[in-house]
Amino acid sequence: MRIVQIGTGGWGKNHARVLSELGVLCAICDTDRKRSKEFGEKYSVNHYESLDELLSSEEFDGAFVVTPTSTHSNIAKKLLELKKHVFVEKPLTYKTEEGEELLKLAEKNKVILTCGYIERFNPAVGNVKKIVKEKKYGDLIMLEFHRENRMPLHIKDVGIIYDTSVHDIDTANWLFDEMPNVVFARAGQIRHEHEDFATIMLGYKDNKVAVITSNWITPKRIRNFNAIFSDARISSDFMTQEIKIEKQEQVEFIEGEKKEPLSIEIQSFIDSIEGKVEHIVKAQQAVNVSKIAEAALLSSQKGVPIYLDLK
Repeated sequence: MRIVQIGTGGWGKNHARVLSELGVLCAICDTDRKRSKEFGEKYSVNHYESLDELLSSEEFDGAFVVTPTSTHSNIAKKLLELKKHVFVEKPLTYKTEEGEELLKLAEKNKVILTCGYIERFNPAVGNVKKIVKEKKYGDLIMLEFHRENRMPLHIKDVGIIYDTSVHDIDTANWLFDEMPNVVFARAGQIRHEHEDFATIMLGYKDNKVAVITSNWITPKRIRNFNAIFSDARISSDFMTQEIKIEKQEQVEFIEGEKKEPLSIEIQSFIDSIEGKVEHIVKAQQAVNVSKIAEAALLSSQKGVPIYLDLK
């Protein structure tokens, strides 16, 4: 298995580390000459500053696109046209029509196109998903997500909805196992050139709801979610991966083995290329997340709910 990586910025350095640990990284590409050379030498792989040069020089099976959102579509398109399996860091694309074009191209060339919605690989989320399926505490009726952090200096081309809220949009869709039919949002801008705080409400059938709150204003890093069932309340932390279950007067804590979601995610992509598993994040689901993010921005601008009809 030979994997190339395009982009080694803020989050990309972690992908390169994991790919190297798994023994599949064969080349690095970054338009920043210094960074390309640094990572190429660090992991003893070929390094390039030009995507075209990499494509003409390397034989590989799949690629990781870990570049600014605005560049995802053009880079992924070139890779898919060459019939390479492609992992695009979230979101898949900024414009949904670009994502739909990539989806059709991947289907035409019979290759895997997936997106980095990492929380699906978080053991805490996986445990809650299992509880939902088992209906151990009745039906899942409400989800609440909360993320806070300092403003990331490397995110320039999108705001918090496309960079951060998309994680929780995807997680909500996965836990409910369906797509929302309405979006209502409020967002604003204080320090970033795009929105840096947002609250999004996603409405699903049977009055189920997910409320997603994110900001780049406060200094403390917070990543948590609550799942409200008809018979219990489950709260969890994405970082500690601990789960707390409250049912009437009973409180139970679940502490499984803590694992790095990124390692699980990348291994899953490699396994799907080898045909061992079916890739968990479908391209259509990633396109839908972009559509929902797009609707959230529109709702915030217009001050009205946006109704959706998603596949």
